[in-house]
Amino acid sequence: MRDADLTPHAPYQRYHAWITNEDESRLRAKAQEAERMFRRTGITFNVYGDPDATDRLIPFDIVPRIIGATEWSRLTRGIEQRVRAINAFLHDLYHRQEIIKAGRVPLDLIRRNVALLPQMIGVSPPGGVYTHIVGVDIVRTGPGDFFALEDNVRTPSGVSYMLENRETMLQIFPELFAAIPVREVSHYPKALRRSLAACAPAAAHGEPTVAVLTPGVYNSAYFEHAFLADQMGVELVEGSDLRVVNGRIAMRTTRGYTPIDVLYRRIDDDFLDPLTFRPDSMLGAPGAMDIYRAGGITLANAPGAGIADDKAIYSYMPDIVEFYTGETAILKNVPTWRCAEPDALRYVLAHLAEVVVKEVHGSGGYGMLVGPAATKQERADFAEKLKANPEAYIAQPTLALSTVPIFTEAGLAPRHVDLRPFVLVSPERIEIIPGGLTRVAMKEGSLVVNSSQGGGTKDTWVLEE
Repeated sequence: MRDADLTPHAPYQRYHAWITNEDESRLRAKAQEAERMFRRTGITFNVYGDPDATDRLIPFDIVPRIIGATEWSRLTRGIEQRVRAINAFLHDLYHRQEIIKAGRVPLDLIRRNVALLPQMIGVSPPGGVYTHIVGVDIVRTGPGDFFALEDNVRTPSGVSYMLENRETMLQIFPELFAAIPVREVSHYPKALRRSLAACAPAAAHGEPTVAVLTPGVYNSAYFEHAFLADQMGVELVEGSDLRVVNGRIAMRTTRGYTPIDVLYRRIDDDFLDPLTFRPDSMLGAPGAMDIYRAGGITLANAPGAGIADDKAIYSYMPDIVEFYTGETAILKNVPTWRCAEPDALRYVLAHLAEVVVKEVHGSGGYGMLVGPAATKQERADFAEKLKANPEAYIAQPTLALSTVPIFTEAGLAPRHVDLRPFVLVSPERIEIIPGGLTRVAMKEGSLVVNSSQGGGTKDTWVLEE
């Protein structure tokens, strides 16, 4: 919010003037009101492996993160460039594999990758779109210094928190939105439905039928699945609601079975079709992949897209962007050591106290080691994991992440954050929602922002001017 000399940064000037004159007791009451609203709405998540198995309320902070219009414009150029390159990379991998022939990405990295789906070789999704919804995790280390930390192209989550965070702020601080020109995010569900419908297959007739496929109420993100289906005005379905009817995937309704044109699936590839992937899956639709390959349905995101957010592939993203766009990547990558390489492994083992180590296919903050915050024993135990299975890990330096203020019992205090903007891709356009999900490490000094690891969220404001 402020420079080292305590001068407010330009995007925060009006907000800073407002909060400086606010009574702390009023702000505390507003924070409690926001928590009550989250409880009433049922905005919860659960943590896999939690012995209590209880839904948790995600912590919400009432101080917004504010991004100026110029800064946002620069960010969106980098995000769009990256998303276009990822989509082109996926098409190439499942077709001619020119980037491998050119030696820009190693063949072994692709061939041995469990996220590569042989069933997608030669398959072109409707409209040529593999990544219909993308969440790019971005961190900042200095003025205008942004890094892409991860590319989430399987089933990126968190957009419901972005929308509810804004709705909550609008209700508890309406005067701020009257005084500060903040760009809207409430159109996301309408934009999502429009973007998905634009990716309908040739088999669709008239207005495309869109549905959201959920694993069910025990999934950690079930609230979001139900929320998005409701906001888009489409059906929320489970695998048991689906069957093949006349060469189409159809959903059970009170009027019989209705063909689905676009299925926004929130389940992993492995569970999508028991006839193609895991035969014990009860979550997907038998025959879905055959219908998909025949052009009878659009699956969003496309099966096999997950290889593009593999953390070992991430280290090649600057090359991938340059190969497919002919441009230097606008968003920088965090320097990354691939532990499968002997020299990199030796370096990481010698510097475990200084680096962050992540599982190649990990997510949610699980299976990682934050070296500077770990104990000597934790580092020693992790070193054994690395030696036993180096291909499963990458390592990165501990970045000096930027902080933004949160409201605590003691007043304003700095905490580390990241940002997940949400991107909608269709054959017609790439649309980046002005804002995104700011995740915040609620614990002092922590660099881990994931809700499963104690992180919270805050509203993200992109200014009109």
